[in-house]
Amino acid sequence: MKIKIVSSALLLGLLSYNASAKEFVLIDNEKGIAEGNWSIFSKDLGVKNEKFTIQNTVLKGGKQEGTELLTITSDVLTIKLIPTRGLGILSVESEGIRLGWDSPVNEVVNPKFINLESRGGIGWLDGFNEMMVRCGFEWTGHAVQADGMMYTLHGRAQNTPVSKLIVTIEDKAPYTINIKGLIKENTFKKSHLETWASLSYVPGSNDFTVHDVVTNKSDYTRDYQIIYHSNFGTPILEEGARFVAPVKEISPFNDYAKEGLATWQTYLGPTKGFDEMVFNVYPFADANNHTQVMVTNKAGDKAAGIAFNTEQLPVLSLWKNTDTLKQGYVTGLEPGTSFAYPVTIEREQKRVRQLAPGQSTEFTLTYSLLSGKDAVSKYEAQINAIQGEQQTQVVTQPMAKE
Repeated sequence: MKIKIVSSALLLGLLSYNASAKEFVLIDNEKGIAEGNWSIFSKDLGVKNEKFTIQNTVLKGGKQEGTELLTITSDVLTIKLIPTRGLGILSVESEGIRLGWDSPVNEVVNPKFINLESRGGIGWLDGFNEMMVRCGFEWTGHAVQADGMMYTLHGRAQNTPVSKLIVTIEDKAPYTINIKGLIKENTFKKSHLETWASLSYVPGSNDFTVHDVVTNKSDYTRDYQIIYHSNFGTPILEEGARFVAPVKEISPFNDYAKEGLATWQTYLGPTKGFDEMVFNVYPFADANNHTQVMVTNKAGDKAAGIAFNTEQLPVLSLWKNTDTLKQGYVTGLEPGTSFAYPVTIEREQKRVRQLAPGQSTEFTLTYSLLSGKDAVSKYEAQINAIQGEQQTQVVTQPMAKE
């Protein structure tokens, strides 16, 4: 596939300068900009002590025809983002460790091939294979028919191509890379939510930050929900892998999950016939409302960590789908404003938030790829410090029934 390399002449057209960063606009629907295949190298920017590449590729063939994949490659991490799918994160890899999983969906599906209302409102699953999916923002959770409409599984954001895509690279060390995309959930008479979704990465580091700002552009108060559906499979997930978190309260999502409540902290290997189990978690946080959670392999030398603010994201859904490898062997650590019950139940239980006209809200999560026992142990010690002597309340009954 031919990739457009940025020449000096093209740089003048794409690049804008400010006091601290270089900016490249790859998509702007208002200005008719759609760069398609494009790339930039650290050497093109005069960076000598860090090597990195940012490359945007238009995929061809099958249901991924026309999907854009933006890849950040450094000496440490390779991060793959999907502007066509709500700037979701397809995968992150380093030193033989992957943040991501193997879904039966083995293409990066263009949303134009997905009918969200198919199969009773779970058409979202036809494209589900990412490491991180934004479930929201107008609504999230399981599909339900209410209010004269179908609230499809996990909302629309992940199947909405960004209307703007901007790459910014700081001029000076540490040369922070920032990818921003504008997600529009605009429907006549219904929704006018616009979200600037972004990912920031410092070349050479093992972590990156997701920062989203959601704004209600309407003249009316509107609901919003979000679950950051963060998914991990092999090589981190395996028999004996562990979920580590400072847990204030945990309960089963439904009656089926009650069977796994005694072993919620550990995982099975691939198990045929294992239906998905979900647990509702309220995490503890420190004095600054900071918390963090982790899934680690049995040996404790490979792990994925997520840090977030419990004022922004007060709950976490723990999703265990330890089915066969071909079916999709995966766990989800899912910070959110809501649990995965349908929006009707979440409204009843007062977890659906609202934005006044013109009001914005923001969410920040830092993901860490942890390699080696020292890194994993240090992260776990930070979690244990948040838990301290505080006890975990295990509630044996689901908080709601669908």
